[in-house]
Amino acid sequence: MGRGRQKAKHTKVARELKYFSPNTDLSELERELARNAERNANEDPWEEYASKYNTEDDDER
Repeated sequence: MGRGRQKAKHTKVARELKYFSPNTDLSELERELARNAERNANEDPWEEYASKYNTEDDDER
């Protein structure tokens, strides 16, 4: 008997999420993405792995 109520509640929540459209500040999003791009451009994404896996033993092969 409880399954009907549960399904109805899930349907209600899903419908609310589907049609919910918050106001989006696109200029703030653009600024945030630009900051992240600047920060990531200065970093080497493989630096952590290079220091972890580069050893002197690899050069002896």
